[in-house]
Amino acid sequence: MSDTRRLLDWYERSARELPWRREPRDPYGVLVSELMLQQTQVDRVVPRFEAFIARFPTLQALAQSDEAQVLEAWSGLGYYRRARSLHRLAREVAGKGGGLPQTAAELRQLPGIGPYTAAAVASLAFAEAEPVLDGNVMRVAARVLLMGSEGRAAAGRARALGWVRGLMESAPPGRVNEALMELGATVCTPRSPSCVVCPLREGCRAFAEGCPEEHPPARKVREPEHLQWLAACAVSGGGRWLLRRVDGGAILNGLWLPPFADAGSSEGAVAAAAGLLPVPAEDAVVLAAVRHSITYRRISVVPVRFNVVRETPLPAGWAWADPLSPGLPTSSLLGKLAARVMK
Repeated sequence: MSDTRRLLDWYERSARELPWRREPRDPYGVLVSELMLQQTQVDRVVPRFEAFIARFPTLQALAQSDEAQVLEAWSGLGYYRRARSLHRLAREVAGKGGGLPQTAAELRQLPGIGPYTAAAVASLAFAEAEPVLDGNVMRVAARVLLMGSEGRAAAGRARALGWVRGLMESAPPGRVNEALMELGATVCTPRSPSCVVCPLREGCRAFAEGCPEEHPPARKVREPEHLQWLAACAVSGGGRWLLRRVDGGAILNGLWLPPFADAGSSEGAVAAAAGLLPVPAEDAVVLAAVRHSITYRRISVVPVRFNVVRETPLPAGWAWADPLSPGLPTSSLLGKLAARVMK
């Protein structure tokens, strides 16, 4: 039996049931799922994918929405650049009156679409024989081919491309890509791979030499950046919070959160937080910090809770909202702050 047949037989038996895998494949659904899955775990994506597709069932429906609606539907997944790119893509494609391009080369011309996403959509939705070289597939290839440090270089990617294309010669290319991605995610994992159940173990050189975890070699990790913020959590008598739209900056741009600033000394926390608010507030309480991570940034956020007697009119860029269901594009940081303040 060939490696391709063993791989696909294993996939038929073991593949997880995921909403974007339902047949027939919808190119738009494939695109949304692939963008959501970038740097985000599957169990977090499943409910957000289903809610997003229910709200924007077609590319045309997404194109007709405004960016704030898209960011709200994306809230909690992080990496909001993906959502903005998807929205721009929808408007560009809809403006031309057609559907998604069917080749990876054409897909790469759209906003936010790189080689990986283009290959995934082209192969899964349109059956183009284009290998998907995500981290999972590259790890499988690096072990099967025993590539060592070459797996991190252009030569290694070229070998991986050739190997995957060989597997596609006798099978649907999208099925091969999806099976390899699933294998890397569930069996050929970075640590403690389950080689005993791997359908490719007979030809895997790393397994034969007893060193699968050494391939590919560990990538150099970027040093984390530690930030300390102060957040002014102003709560009205009705339980709604005062939120401000973040305008500018490297992170959180366009999202709605309590006003925050770099933390100074603990002695000046109340005065500094009060100075962030556009309305009078009282009964300040400084609470324990919450932790939040954005890529390599490790953020410690000290919430200062205030009471606001009544909800007064606000300047542009401010809003009163329920922190548990704001109806605005926000970050999971809001939920963490709400859990601390409302405890």
